[in-house]
Amino acid sequence: MSSQNSPADQATAPPKNPDTAFFGQPKMLLNLFSVELWERFSFYGMQGILAYYMYYSITQGGLGIDQPTALGIVGAYGGGVYLSTILGAWVADRLMGSEKVLFYSAIMIMAGHLSLALVPGAAGLALGLILIGVGSGGLKANATALVGSLYAKDDNRRDAGFSIFYMGINIGGLIGPLATGWLQVTYGFHVGFAAAAVGMAFGLLQYGLTRKNLPQSAHEIPNPLPRAQYGKFIALAVGGVALVVVAVTLKLITAENLKWVIVAVVIVAAVAYFAVILANKTVTGLERSRVFSFIPLFLASAVFWSLFQQQFTVIALYSDQRLDRTILGWEIPASWVSSINPVFIIILAGVFAALWTKWGDRQPGTPVKFSVALVVMGLAYLSFIPFAGMAMVPMLAIVFILLLFTVAELMLSPVGLSLATKLAPAAFQTQMVALFFLSVALGTAMSGVLAQWYNPANETPYFLAIGLVSIAFGAALFLAKKPIKKLMAGVR
Repeated sequence: MSSQNSPADQATAPPKNPDTAFFGQPKMLLNLFSVELWERFSFYGMQGILAYYMYYSITQGGLGIDQPTALGIVGAYGGGVYLSTILGAWVADRLMGSEKVLFYSAIMIMAGHLSLALVPGAAGLALGLILIGVGSGGLKANATALVGSLYAKDDNRRDAGFSIFYMGINIGGLIGPLATGWLQVTYGFHVGFAAAAVGMAFGLLQYGLTRKNLPQSAHEIPNPLPRAQYGKFIALAVGGVALVVVAVTLKLITAENLKWVIVAVVIVAAVAYFAVILANKTVTGLERSRVFSFIPLFLASAVFWSLFQQQFTVIALYSDQRLDRTILGWEIPASWVSSINPVFIIILAGVFAALWTKWGDRQPGTPVKFSVALVVMGLAYLSFIPFAGMAMVPMLAIVFILLLFTVAELMLSPVGLSLATKLAPAAFQTQMVALFFLSVALGTAMSGVLAQWYNPANETPYFLAIGLVSIAFGAALFLAKKPIKKLMAGVR
């Protein structure tokens, strides 16, 4: 194994006078923070009412889809969003660069929210979710990559910077469901979806005014696709779309099995992605070792997200049917429960960022942070068990459980985003971030799969199994921390 720095390491050597204008972080972090805030406002605002829109009856303004199918679609859609980060990352790395892909993806997202708001019935649902899913995939990986471009690989501010960026995500995640949830119960689902479109419009305006301030690397195409290969990839794209259309027409892909289709596609895509990166001749020995180290962390991330993303499947149903949401005589909208986690993120993200900054090189390595996240997540699910069988569960119970969700999330999610940019080979910068999002895609799709086994009348077996499996994965990862650290070759 080579001990020399990779090209990416050399290219991102820290400047002599690093930019510290934004609370010790680069100035442009504030701009990306704001853009992501409004995009997340629209995304979580829509997702907060999505399950209810599907399984509420037509007389309640919904589509009347049965609950297991509706929750499965929510999981499959979420998995599809993160799966589409592959496309967004590939287009950025080979065709347009991260900066342009983010801009056009934002336009697509806004169009998707407008479709949900203006086009009635299943047609509006399908068109809206496709546009938002593809657009969000393009935006997510590239926004993260742009944050990574603000730092050198060995800059100890990276994890803190990503934690601050993550706070922007969660401010949007807080106010989005509050706005759309209130509008939904007051004026109907379509007005709620329209508010999400307005939020995305603010994000698009913000980005349009600040995109010129990004570093030059944000505008570059890391691995340009040769013109001679354009025809081949256009043919592949057309063939892929045609294959999906045929599968839907022949009912090989249905609303009922969509979650399983997404899980299978994500697994195949992840295996193929790792194989392509590891086999690429431009990847050095040092870079290849780092990619190998990412495999167990990828699996741990997938397990984590399969539990965390149940906020929009099992916990959404739990909030609607099992939770006493009456406060001072007023029943709060069920979607407001999804704003509890962002409140804790906003409170604690700065604490975690300061902690990582203060500890510097003494902070726990990424494998340890991931293992702690899985154990805490398991404890969160075990915390549901004392309330099983109660007629109505008090709000304080879900507040405590979502506090545990938040602690686990801060130990894994911003750290994982930062890790993906640090472990990335030079030729796969944005695509390595997309690979991390593939773990999120797998976990999110599995949250829809797992939801079919949740039974409100007999909750204990479900929560016990989920909790113990997560704790077991966390313990296994902790025991494997030394060989993983060795493969990471100096990256923490």
